Amino acid sequence: MSASLSRRSLLALAAGSLAAPRARAAAGAKLKIGLLLPFSGTYAALGVNIADAMKLAAREHGGKLGGREIEWVQVDDESDPAKAPGNVNRLVVGEKVDILTGPVHSGVAMAMMQIVRQEKTLTIVTNAGAQAVTGTLCAPNVFRTSFSNWQVSYPCAEVMLKAGHKKAILMFWNYSFGQESMAAFKEGYSKGGGSIVKEIAVPFPNTEFQANLSEIASLKPDAVFVFFAGAGAAKFVKDYADAGLKGKIPLYGSGFLTEGVLGAAGPAAEGIKTTLHYAETLDNPANKKFREAFKKATARDADVYAVAGWDTIQALAQALDKVKGDTGAQKELIAALESVRLDSPRGAFRFSKAHNPVQDIYLRQVKGGQQVVLGVAQKGAEDPAAGCNLGK
Repeated sequence: MSASLSRRSLLALAAGSLAAPRARAAAGAKLKIGLLLPFSGTYAALGVNIADAMKLAAREHGGKLGGREIEWVQVDDESDPAKAPGNVNRLVVGEKVDILTGPVHSGVAMAMMQIVRQEKTLTIVTNAGAQAVTGTLCAPNVFRTSFSNWQVSYPCAEVMLKAGHKKAILMFWNYSFGQESMAAFKEGYSKGGGSIVKEIAVPFPNTEFQANLSEIASLKPDAVFVFFAGAGAAKFVKDYADAGLKGKIPLYGSGFLTEGVLGAAGPAAEGIKTTLHYAETLDNPANKKFREAFKKATARDADVYAVAGWDTIQALAQALDKVKGDTGAQKELIAALESVRLDSPRGAFRFSKAHNPVQDIYLRQVKGGQQVVLGVAQKGAEDPAAGCNLGK
């Protein structure tokens, strides 16, 4: 064997060894996707919709992403931050998932971030809006397909001020999501000349609101801005009407107040205005296709939670195709995710430099049992991502 041939053989062998993981990824090993979501408790319906939409989107891609068959690994996080470290480690260290998705609860997300930043697991946050996820705790391996708390609350301040509501009461579940939602709203509200009459913090997941509602009635603000979601939101909306406040003191909130709960809330929800990055009545082909497919698959109506699950898989499909399914090529996979552009049911979607969605925030009102879009509250809203430095 000549020296030149030997060198050529060695080069070929080296190239083959470098290509081997990619070839194995494309040809053999299943793609393990972890779902850290609530399947019981207050937020169970949210977790189920996210998971069902992810699996529906995966079926659209033949059950494969980047040429690899998907293996789902589900853990019920119970919306319990205290159990989050154990649950995350079960998926990341125990199951060795290739990609971690979820959660719903911001407190769970905060605990999750400590682990995935250290383990460098590729993570897609499918709901939790905690600012730190794409702020002080941002990481190259962490993306979000839902929203930040700032995005869905800040625009509502201008909406209320334009309507002439200069004095507001804030009411919210007292954990990170509620706290950050109120901080974002206050930022916009005070900037526009509004004043806060009182802030009412309710322990999560308490749904005994009567005493608080009596106080709101006695203080007579121009309007009320709240954060509640899921079953608790439905009860709050009904209690607000039962307390005689509906029609007297306008009720506003980020869209989670009415999202997915219109059936449970019934007529009490009529007229409520909210700001969110999605509405069931958005008139675009992607939304029509998505809603029809989700309804057919689940016999339920799609909501904003399902949209995040759907878009998570669509984004991963684009990115994993570019790296031929090789999750080991993380630098290239991250770059591929950063370049994702989606024609989402919510409208145009892309990731910011901090890996949070850049998206329109809509002003919606409940009319005839539907979320009717009144307009765009903020075009191309991009979270400020305070404290994030990804070196870009």
